Amino acid sequence: MSREPFAVRLAAAGRELGSALCLGLDPTGCRDAAEVERFCATMLEAALPHIVAVKPNLAFFEQHGSEGLRVLERVRGMVPESRLLILDAKRSDIGNTAEAYARALFDVWGADAVTVNPLLGRDAVEPFLARAGTAALILARTSNPSAADFLEAPLQDGRPLYRLIVERALGWSGAAQIGFVVGATSATAIAEVRGLAPAAPLLLPGVGAQGGDLEAAVIAGLDATGGGIIVPVSRGITGAADPRAAAAELCRRIEAVRAVASRS
Repeated sequence: MSREPFAVRLAAAGRELGSALCLGLDPTGCRDAAEVERFCATMLEAALPHIVAVKPNLAFFEQHGSEGLRVLERVRGMVPESRLLILDAKRSDIGNTAEAYARALFDVWGADAVTVNPLLGRDAVEPFLARAGTAALILARTSNPSAADFLEAPLQDGRPLYRLIVERALGWSGAAQIGFVVGATSATAIAEVRGLAPAAPLLLPGVGAQGGDLEAAVIAGLDATGGGIIVPVSRGITGAADPRAAAAELCRRIEAVRAVASRS
């Protein structure tokens, strides 16, 4: 049975839960898979009341080999159906390799959305667009300091590369939805991408440890309905003395911005 489009599901979950916050699971420093599992279970228990989505970063599970992948499967089971699962994989490849990645991420791990590198072009992204109710979140302008090396490089007409990525990706079709990853470290880029893609879901990483301004990113990314954004935070929650309180405060700040925007 087909599901509602990802953006519709995101909006419904956001209204029900009163949140656009996403828990990033990046279990840095864990010595083994067992420690990864304990870390994830603890953080999920603390943050679940305040989040709309969970975003495990596959690298932190894969580095522990087969047991790490078994932990990922169990962590997926800890995420209730009321929350969206975003797998941060940044996958992309050609032909049947991309299809295999898509089967793993959606059919095996049960992702609602995955992050996808678009630089190989349309055919490398199409396998991630084959499943209704899901989303391929295309890397547009990432949050790392060296994003400017390529993604902000000007084309001959002066447009930054990330703008071309968005414009081209909006022309790709499939059963799934196209969304974009735009770092909270550049509110200007977020606003530009929102202008190009008024209805696309936007994942806005980089708040907190990477220096992104939460309020500025939210304002820049909101769509016409006052939604359309997912704000992932990892270290700002998992590294806090009280992760539950940190998640609650981040959620409150996001919702405060949304409330002001809805009245303007």
